Amino acid sequence: MFVRLFQAIAFALATSAAAAGEVQVAVAANFAAPMTRIAEDFTAATGHTVKLSAGSTGKFYSQIVSGAPFEVLLAADDETPTRLVKEGHAVASSQFTYAVGRLALWSATPGLVDNKGAVLASGKFKHLAIANPKLAPYGVAAYEALKSLGLEGAVAPKVVLGESIAQTYQFVATGNAELGFVAVSQVTVPGKPATGSWWLVPPHLYTPIRQDAVLLKAGENNPASQALLLYLKRPQVRQLIASFGYS
Repeated sequence: MFVRLFQAIAFALATSAAAAGEVQVAVAANFAAPMTRIAEDFTAATGHTVKLSAGSTGKFYSQIVSGAPFEVLLAADDETPTRLVKEGHAVASSQFTYAVGRLALWSATPGLVDNKGAVLASGKFKHLAIANPKLAPYGVAAYEALKSLGLEGAVAPKVVLGESIAQTYQFVATGNAELGFVAVSQVTVPGKPATGSWWLVPPHLYTPIRQDAVLLKAGENNPASQALLLYLKRPQVRQLIASFGYS
C-alpha cells in the first residue's frame, strides 16, 4: 500500500515537472514587491516559473500593442486591460480586479508629513514628486486628490514627475524631493517598519484605483499563464495582497 502511494506521488511530481512552463508577466511598478513574493510561492506550488518585468502601465500598453511578448498584464488600472481587450490584444473573459490600490503622501524624513496632510498647504517643501499621469494611474489619482483639496495650482511649481510610481518613490527616498505621492504598498512592506512619515490619503479624494489582470493573446495557449491567473484568486494570495496595504 505504502509502495503504491509512493509511486503515485513520484509519478505526480514527475508529471508536474515535465509540464512546468514559464510565463512572462508585465506588472505595474506599485505591485512589483507583492508580485515577487507571489511568484516565488507560485513556482514552489506548481513548478512554473515567472519572468517579471515591472514598469508603468502606460508604457506596457505601448509595448504590448507593438508586439512585446508579455503573456499576462497586471495593470495599475482597469482601463488599460479593457482597452487591450477591445483592441484584440487580450482575452475578455480573463479580466478581473486583483487589487484596489491606495494612495499615500510620503516623506523619507520623520515628522515632515502630518496625519492630515496639512504639509501640502504649508509650503514647507521645495519639491513634490508625482508619477506622470500620462503613464501611471497613481499620478492621475494624485492630481485628483490635489484638486479635491484645492491645492493643484499652489503646488504646481514644485511638482517633479516620475516615469512610474517606482521612480517617484526613488525621488523621495533619495531626497531629491522632500515628499511625494506613492502607493501605500511601497511604504507598508509586511514584516518591516515604515520609514519616514506618511499620510494615508482618504479614498474619497480620488477615483478608486482598481487594478486589473488580463491574459494577453501571447499567453492564450500557455497553461502556465492560465495557472497564474487562477493562483492570484486563491484566498491565501488575497490575504498576502491585503498585507501590502491594498483593499
